[in-house]
Amino acid sequence: MTEPSPTDIDAVRRQLGREPRGVRAVAHRCSCGDPDVVETEPRLPDGTPFPTLYYLTCPRAAGLIGTLEAEGVMRAMQDRLAGDPELAAAYQRAHEDYLARRDAIGHVEEIDGITAGGMPTRVKCLHVLVGHALAAGAGVNPFGDEALAMLPDWGAAGPCTRDEA
Repeated sequence: MTEPSPTDIDAVRRQLGREPRGVRAVAHRCSCGDPDVVETEPRLPDGTPFPTLYYLTCPRAAGLIGTLEAEGVMRAMQDRLAGDPELAAAYQRAHEDYLARRDAIGHVEEIDGITAGGMPTRVKCLHVLVGHALAAGAGVNPFGDEALAMLPDWGAAGPCTRDEA
C-alpha cells in the first residue's frame, strides 16, 4: 500500500468519472502503473459507513469482471461454496482477513462483522473479491484469485485513463 499522490487521485477521478471518496491508499497498481484498487476509509468523510475496504477503480477491469458475472461465474462459485467445506473455510478466512484489515484502520459499529462481496456465505460481487485479492495478494481470497486467473492483463493496452468514453 502506498499513500496516493495527487496524480493517483487524478487517475482515480478519471477512472470513476467522479471525485473519489475516502481514499486512504493505493492498494494495487495495474500493470500500466495507475491505481486499479484503492483502500478506502471505513467511514467516508460525510460520516457514511463504508464496508468496501478495497474498491476496484479501473473501468477496464470492472468491465471484464462484469462479463464474468454475466457468464454465470458467480453462480458456479456459489454452488461450489455450498458443497466444499475446505473452500468454505478458505472463504471464511478471507472474510476474517478483510474484517481485520478494516478494523486495523478503524472500527465502525454500523458495519461490524460485515464485509463485502457476499463473504463469507455468498458470492455476490466479483469486483470486491478481485479487489481484495489484488490488495491482499494471492492465497487470501479464493474466489478473487480464481476470477483473476480468468482475466487478461487489463493494463496491457496502457492506462485506462486514456480511454475515450
